[in-house]
Formats: sequence, C-alpha cells, structure tokens
Amino acid sequence: MADEVVLYEDRNGIRVVTLNRPRVRNAIDLPLRLALAEVLAAAMAEDAVRGIVLTGAGGTFCSGGDISTMTRMSESESRPRTEAAQRIPRIIWTGTKPVIAAVEGAAFGAGLSLALAGDRVVAAADARFGTAFAAVGLAGDMGIFATLAHRVGVARARQLMLLPEVLPAPDAHQLGLVDRLVEPGTTLEAACADAERIAQLPPLAVAAMKRLWSHAGATPLEMLDLELEEQVALFGTEDFGEGAEAYRNKRPPVFRGR
Repeated sequence: MADEVVLYEDRNGIRVVTLNRPRVRNAIDLPLRLALAEVLAAAMAEDAVRGIVLTGAGGTFCSGGDISTMTRMSESESRPRTEAAQRIPRIIWTGTKPVIAAVEGAAFGAGLSLALAGDRVVAAADARFGTAFAAVGLAGDMGIFATLAHRVGVARARQLMLLPEVLPAPDAHQLGLVDRLVEPGTTLEAACADAERIAQLPPLAVAAMKRLWSHAGATPLEMLDLELEEQVALFGTEDFGEGAEAYRNKRPPVFRGR
C-alpha cells in the first residue's frame, strides 16, 4: 500500500525495498525502523530472493533519524528505540543475501549508516553524504562505528564524525564511501543490474562470504581457520560440482544453491 512506511517488490529475484516517507525525505521514525527490520528479515529468509536493493521514495535515500519524533527520554524509553535501529544492520550482516544501497538525493546520519550497512553503495553523481549525528547531541548508531572505519580508515572516520561535513558524491566515491557513481535518476536501475549480476553467483558461496565478512574483527590467523571451514563445506556442494563441470566444458554454470 502507498501509505506504508516501507514498500517492497521483486524484480528478477531481486527484492527492492523502498523507504516510503517522502514528505520528510524518508527520515527514520520508530514505525519505519520496525517495518524495515521485518521486511529485511523476510527477504533474507526467502529462497527465491537472491539479492536486496535498498532505496528511498521521492528522490531521496534517507535524511537520517526523524528528529521531530524525538525528545529527551529516559533509558527505559531510549533503549527499545535504539535496539530497533541496531536490529537492521544485524539482519543485513548476519543474513545470506547481498544488499545494495541505491542512493539518490541525500544519505545523512542514520541514512548514511543504513547505506554503509550493505555490501555495495550505488549513488547518483549529485547525491550528498554526511554523518550529522553530533549536530543533535548523538554519537551515531546502526553500525556506523564499524562500517565507516572499514570504508575510509579509522583516522578519516574520526574526522568525518568529529568535524561533520556534507560530502558531494564524487568526494564520497573518492574516499571509498561509494562504490559506483551513476547519472541522477538511474541509481535504482543500476543497483538492480548489479544485484542481478551478483545473483548469478552461487548462493551458498555468497552466503559464506557474508559470514566471513561478519568476522571482520578476527585476527589474520583466526580468519584462516574461518576460511578453511567455509571452503571445506563448499567443496561438497552441488554448486561447486556444477561450477567445476561448467568450467571444464566451457559453458556458463547454473547455480541452484544446493
């Protein structure tokens, strides 16, 4: 329904998830947090879904948290609200499906956190990015203290948080916040095309990659052990057998996630 705060549709095995509060530039209030988590969890659980694209209605990805719905509150009030926000990146990181953000307009504050929580960011060349949290007396959430540093390095991440600035998309791309720049108005199509390319990969191998990335804090030696276990399991899959046979016969593989 058009009045729902999160919409979704399927395109060739890709679930397009749309933040749908365009009158407030898709600012995230509590109902949107709860709805987005449920939609993402459902997409991760469906075998027919091979990838997820996040976008925003009305030409803006997400302007951040909806400050108009927030007041000073007690811990008993703020904890469930913040836990609802933290559930979203947790679903993205522990899920088996790749997630691509298609950013038009702006990704500020929690909107930037949401975009960076995924596996790829496709942005319009005139999009803008910023941390924004400190301007309202907050530090940041939805995983930004993990994702921002992984993208741009610890030192640069600190400067972006302590001295917030609005970054034009080309600057964000140069820093590594954005993976691909496209013409304004084309981000959804470009992100879906990227997702469809990824969807041609073996689903079990992609799921293994997601699990390994979730251990980004592991030491190099710990990562060797984690890689070993995932790789050993993949050698026994039908998808690996299909991939090896297709390579020998010089034909495209058809992966079925088995």
